[in-house]
Amino acid sequence: MKNLLVIVIILSMHSNSYAQSNTVTTPAGQIHLFEDNGVMRATNVPYARAGRFEKPVPIEKYDSPLNAYEPSPACPQTEKPLFSMMFGIEPLDMQEQSEDCLNLSVTRPNNDLDKLPVMIWIHGGSYISGAGDAVIFDPKLLVKEQDVIVVNVTYRLGLLGFLGGYNNIPANLGYLDILESIKWVNNNISAFGGDPKNITLFGQSAGGEAIAQMMLIEESKGLFQNVIIQSAPLGLIFERGDMINDMVKVAREIPAQAEIDTILKRQEEVLAAAKEYGLKAGMPFGNQYGVYPFPEESQVQAIWKERAREVNILIGYTQEETSFFIPHMPALRKYTEFPIIGGLLNKILISSTSKKVYKKAANEFAKNCAVEGNNVYRYEITWGSDTNGYGATHTIDLPLLFGDSALWKDAKLVEGISAEEISRSQKEVRALWARFATTGTIDQKGAVRDVLKYKKI
Repeated sequence: MKNLLVIVIILSMHSNSYAQSNTVTTPAGQIHLFEDNGVMRATNVPYARAGRFEKPVPIEKYDSPLNAYEPSPACPQTEKPLFSMMFGIEPLDMQEQSEDCLNLSVTRPNNDLDKLPVMIWIHGGSYISGAGDAVIFDPKLLVKEQDVIVVNVTYRLGLLGFLGGYNNIPANLGYLDILESIKWVNNNISAFGGDPKNITLFGQSAGGEAIAQMMLIEESKGLFQNVIIQSAPLGLIFERGDMINDMVKVAREIPAQAEIDTILKRQEEVLAAAKEYGLKAGMPFGNQYGVYPFPEESQVQAIWKERAREVNILIGYTQEETSFFIPHMPALRKYTEFPIIGGLLNKILISSTSKKVYKKAANEFAKNCAVEGNNVYRYEITWGSDTNGYGATHTIDLPLLFGDSALWKDAKLVEGISAEEISRSQKEVRALWARFATTGTIDQKGAVRDVLKYKKI
């Protein structure tokens, strides 16, 4: 029954068997869209091209009209059983994987409205997993309810995108991919009825961190006006040099032209080289400061502060971020299983690690970026299951934004929460996110009842 649900959802999201063709003419060429229950979609649209370990080159013109009906392929990756268990489905089920993955998908309401706000989704997954068109990131209801355009971006992951500086491999390729996708949106989204002067980047976990990194890139100036940074592990992004060097020592021994299965297998050895670096080993792939397109690490805070003068910011976290991970980390789980005091130790571990990895750094980022002329808001999500042992955990914001209650019905993440409560909470959070994306502002202080609280900094 679960497999049948997955098939139905994915076919609903991606199939063109019932599609009503529509065509837009963009500066990059003609793109055919299909109708899907109140929205129009163009999926698997190339925004750039790149050979393995090469910088992305922007798409200038398509050779022929695009029949944009298939989901964008995911970057090659290994399965993550934790995600399948927590989400109730395999996020990439029935989705191809390919190194030719620099594609995006556009979803807009099926109406005649023009100059619509544009929201670009940058997916998370520790820079080693996920994909823009994963079924758990279906933006249909967000688009349909709020009259916004959502663009889902896929980019390179792991060794293919987030470790360089050796064997003539450039660093920061995944960030350059994301930058090219944002440029494509600026150049082409008006053909879909979007407003290129009202673009919001939003992303969760590594995707949220990537958005903060975009604010440091000189070439991204003027390309987006608002950002929503969800549960970004900003507490892990500094003082990474020694860890990166140890990872590079292993990576440089991997043949650049090896089969992709070999690359993925050897990637585990690279990850193992980071294990001695504590919490940073939780997301070892990522930024390399002082290497194009990023400034030196010592300049980061000042550049964020200056860039914030032209960008409105909504940043936040969940109440119990690391409850998602600690039960699945043997080195920490053994302490939580002690008789009598195990429960207390578990709470202390979750509180301390959530603060160090997510909350403290997000608060500091918000305060640093609260400058004259912009709007900066901080939120905390308290919504979660009372019965699954995870509570308001990492990724709990995903069912608040994407899909419907049926998509999440088998998810451990929301176990014990009724379909009616999920639907009510979804609608209110999607409305809040869209209001910020539309206007760059929300109330000075407010809440979504029993879900989250926010305030202006």
